[in-house]
Amino acid sequence: MSRSAFLTVVRASAAYDLLLTAPFATPWTFAFLHARLSAVNQSLGGHALPDFGPFHVLFACLMGSIVLVWSVLRLRAASVTLGRYDGVGRFLFSCWMAWTLAATGAPLLWLFLVPEFCWGAVQWLPVAQAGAGNSTERAPFTSAAPMRSSRGG
Repeated sequence: MSRSAFLTVVRASAAYDLLLTAPFATPWTFAFLHARLSAVNQSLGGHALPDFGPFHVLFACLMGSIVLVWSVLRLRAASVTLGRYDGVGRFLFSCWMAWTLAATGAPLLWLFLVPEFCWGAVQWLPVAQAGAGNSTERAPFTSAAPMRSSRGG
């Protein structure tokens, strides 16, 4: 993938996160979202989502707040490195969503798990180098630069 296409993916994933995660940032927007997510889960054949107490809401809002900040950072300063780190975070989020899906069977989770994993996978695709003829240039986390021995090799 070209570097410019990759940076477009990083920005698009950030915009996706910004829109999807904004309702998690405050207790009031989260309460509204929780009710909507519960209704969606029921319409997909699942059960109503469990009620959240103040500590559950606190952690949902902390997660929402930090993802909003992370999203703005990637929108304003997109880079291959930030895309790679975002990919790792998405794989971790995907693991916990898959764990919860296995534990609860909540069909709603598929609506989050599939895009999360796909964004992670795309942000781990190889990125073409600017100086393609120079074998020592590598995009961060793409591959290691050639090793040199202490004997000049």
